[in-house]
Amino acid sequence: MQADLPGNQHEWLDDDAGPVVRPYTLTGGRVRTTADGFDLVAYVLAKPDPDLAAFPELHPEHRLLVELAGSGTPVVELAADLDLAVGVVRVLLDDLLCRGLVAVHQPPRATYLPDNDILKAVVDGLRAL
Repeated sequence: MQADLPGNQHEWLDDDAGPVVRPYTLTGGRVRTTADGFDLVAYVLAKPDPDLAAFPELHPEHRLLVELAGSGTPVVELAADLDLAVGVVRVLLDDLLCRGLVAVHQPPRATYLPDNDILKAVVDGLRAL
């Protein structure tokens, strides 16, 4: 078997390929969080001046999440900024939440849901336009 020289590059590998680490490796194969889950619009806020050096097992994505959540950011924006699936980001956020590095603020649940008759009337009105 021939070893590649340091200067040799594979022609099938380029800068546009994106990340080569699969999402399941980032989460350790986990697909569920220990918490109830994170709503897409839940705000994640990093603790002030977190000591990330105390957690050497954290992936670079964990560290980037803490950095991005410094001013409070919704879960869906964090997923977009990291270019990762929302499910992966939820598992990574759960890791950070368990370590006390972030706080998650869920939106309040809707206390009033409109009646089905009202919704049907609205749809009928829109169709009449």
